[in-house]
Amino acid sequence: MIRTTEWTMTSDITPETAYRNTGAGRRLWRLSWLPDRLLTREQARAGMELDEILSDIDSVHNRVAQARAADCAAELGLLWEQAVIMLSKRMIARLQLEQHANEEPPVTERYRHRPHLVG
Repeated sequence: MIRTTEWTMTSDITPETAYRNTGAGRRLWRLSWLPDRLLTREQARAGMELDEILSDIDSVHNRVAQARAADCAAELGLLWEQAVIMLSKRMIARLQLEQHANEEPPVTERYRHRPHLVG
């Protein structure tokens, strides 16, 4: 489900978000997974919906969901395959960050600030 406020769009399925960006008096939006593009509110909503569809394993064999994903991607000027690649890369990067955050640093790094314990 996509939750929408005047300034943000969030999902209970995916960590990606959309946020409103004000500039030159216009109300433009950006997607966290497509940050280089300024979008309309409708395009941002389509991007969030696309991400939710692609994140739902039950949508893999659902032709209606696949057609809707293609429509949402087209609204962003993308092929749905491009969106899959972009979102996959973001997911991999997030997983790698989490993995590195959970790793124990080498002993020399752990005790760097306690020199009396090294050596």
